[in-house]
Amino acid sequence: MLSEPTYLPARMVASVIEAHFKTHLDKAVGTDAVNIATAPDSTIIEAVIDIGFWASLRREEGHSPQISLALLSPDQSEKPLIFGQKLRLTPQNLIKLAPAVEQPGIHLGVWPEGDDLFIWGTTHSIPAICFVLEVVEPGLLVIKHKRIGGFGKYVNVAVLHGDQIKVLDEVTMGVADCPVLLKSLANMPLPSFMGESFNVLVQLAASMRVHGKGGLVGIVPTGTEKWMESVVHPVKYPVLPPYGAIPDLMMRPESEKKKLEWQEALLQAIDLIGGFTAVDGATIITNDYDLLAFGAKIARAENSMPVGQIVVTEPVAGAKATKLHPAQNGGTRHLAAAQFVYDQNDAIALVASQDGQFTVFAWSEDMQMVHAHRIDVLLL
Repeated sequence: MLSEPTYLPARMVASVIEAHFKTHLDKAVGTDAVNIATAPDSTIIEAVIDIGFWASLRREEGHSPQISLALLSPDQSEKPLIFGQKLRLTPQNLIKLAPAVEQPGIHLGVWPEGDDLFIWGTTHSIPAICFVLEVVEPGLLVIKHKRIGGFGKYVNVAVLHGDQIKVLDEVTMGVADCPVLLKSLANMPLPSFMGESFNVLVQLAASMRVHGKGGLVGIVPTGTEKWMESVVHPVKYPVLPPYGAIPDLMMRPESEKKKLEWQEALLQAIDLIGGFTAVDGATIITNDYDLLAFGAKIARAENSMPVGQIVVTEPVAGAKATKLHPAQNGGTRHLAAAQFVYDQNDAIALVASQDGQFTVFAWSEDMQMVHAHRIDVLLL
C-alpha cells in the first residue's frame, strides 16, 4: 500500500503536474514520436515526489543522494537493466541505490504494481514526455520530461525547494499581465516545450552552468562590429577567423541532423564555447553562433549613460514583473550585461552566476528598458 504522503508541496502540486502531462501527451498523439509515455496519475505523482523529497534529506556515508526517477514500465525502455527482484520505492532503498546511478543519463525505473510503487531497474532510454523526478540536492526536486524529438535538455515542469513551489509557465513565461514584455521575450533564447527543434543557446546556457564559475555571453548581430563600442580595447582573446563549427553543423541537411554523430558533434561544439565562458570577461558570439572573442571586458559605450533601471521577470506561474536597479539583480556580470544591452539594443546577453542563477537580458522596445528574464528554473 502507498504510504500517506507527508510532504505538503507534493499534494499541492500533483494535480497541476498531472494536467500538464495529460495535455502534452494528448498533443503528442499523432505526431512522429514513435514511443510516448503513459500519463501519470496525480496519486502516483504525489507519492513519487514525497518519497524523493524525504530521500533527499538523508545521507549515506556522508553523501546526499543525486537520483533521477522515471515513471515507466520496463517494456517502454530500450535495453533496460532489470533487477532480479524489484524493490519497493522507499527513501531507504533510494539512498542505498543512489551511488550506482549518479552518472548523468541514468534513471531508476519506477512503476506501480497493485497498490504500491516499485523500482524495477535502471535505464538510459525513456519515452517522450516521460515523467522524471530529479533529486538535485537536499530539499531540491525538479519535475521534468523528455522532449518529443529526444534531443537536447529535458523540459522542466516544476521546481520544489523545501516549501517553495515553482510551476513553470510555458505559455506566457510569467509575463501574462504585461503584454509589452511578451514582445521582448520573443527576442530571447527560451526553450521550446513541444517543438523538436534544438535550441543552441539554451544548451549553451546549460553548459555554462556546469563549470560553476559563472560567465557572460554577448550575442550580437552577424556582420556588424558595433558591439566593439562596448568593450575595452584591445580585446584580449579575439578569435580570427571566427569559430564557425556550430553554424556549419546547423546548415547540414535535415536528414543528417537526425544522426547521433551530428548531435554529438553539435553538443561538443556548444560545450567548447561554454568552456570559454569560464574565462574572466565576456564571450562574444553572433546570432548565427560564430565565436568572435572571449575574455572581453564590457565597458559603457562612449556616448552612453549608465543604465539606471531594468525590469526583471521569471517564467513561473503567478510571478510578477519588478523594476529595480541592475546592481540589485546581481553582481558585476549582471551590471555589465545590463549595460551592454542598454548600449547595444540589438544584442542579447546571457549571465550565469556561480550560485546557479541564470539570466537573459534583452531590450524591450515598448518599455525602452532592459528586460532581465531569470531562467535558472528552466535549466536545473
